[in-house]
Amino acid sequence: MLASVGTDGVDGPTDAAGAIVDRSTIARAREAGFDAEAVLADNNAYELLDRVGDLVRTGPTDTNVGDLQVLLLA
Repeated sequence: MLASVGTDGVDGPTDAAGAIVDRSTIARAREAGFDAEAVLADNNAYELLDRVGDLVRTGPTDTNVGDLQVLLLA
């Protein structure tokens, strides 16, 4: 599992703070009609992550401590 979120509740120009992905993300993306490798090569994962339900939306938090990435290996 990988979680990547911005503490200010905003990731660039989007309404998402980030995303949490796991082993099922790629399979769910394929089922939704996405080519995950092409999406990543285009640096445009927002629509894919939105469609599969992996975006994190907190709304603006009015803080900007930094970004947080957590990777859990099992």
